[in-house]
Amino acid sequence: MNQKWDERYKDSEFAYGTEPNVFFKEWLLKFEPGKILMPADGEGRNGVFAAQLNWNVTSFDLSSEGQLKALKLAKENKVTLEYIVGDLEQLEFEKNSFDAIGLIYAHFSAETKSKLHKKLDEYLKSGGIIIFEAFSKSHLDFKKANPKVGGPDNVNDLFSVSEILVDFEHYEILLLEEKEIVLSEGKFHIGTGSVIRFVGKKI
Repeated sequence: MNQKWDERYKDSEFAYGTEPNVFFKEWLLKFEPGKILMPADGEGRNGVFAAQLNWNVTSFDLSSEGQLKALKLAKENKVTLEYIVGDLEQLEFEKNSFDAIGLIYAHFSAETKSKLHKKLDEYLKSGGIIIFEAFSKSHLDFKKANPKVGGPDNVNDLFSVSEILVDFEHYEILLLEEKEIVLSEGKFHIGTGSVIRFVGKKI
């Protein structure tokens, strides 16, 4: 899997652009900075944005090429972030140590996604925030009509509102919706798609 992402990120052009995800930006601005964990942070656009807001950022991804691009972007923006190359199934962080987690298009495999969500939950402090945006199960029809919008091909790798309610059951829901949106993120998220958006506060 890391080979796929290394191939995508090795070009000088940023695959998903250098601007933060619109939804992530909108919601992160509502909270006071602390420690944030950014799984599947790719080329670092969202982690770097968080660092610019004075968050203490720990990012990780499967791709060493993504790490190189993220650290370059951080340097250009005069911020720092810790960026680990690795798989969440093997990585371990201190429990109850993060104030926020940004899950932005963090599409884990169908077999592991719920288990990994539970693992991430352990790293979040009580009162901590999750900001989540990823493609919904309805998205496949949009991708068939326009492959440039991106996203997984397997419906089981996509998300539903009901899955989020199960995976993050001990959360105060600040927002949970399935929504049709227009994406303009680099060259791999272009066009109309369907997403699940979730912001939750850990009880």
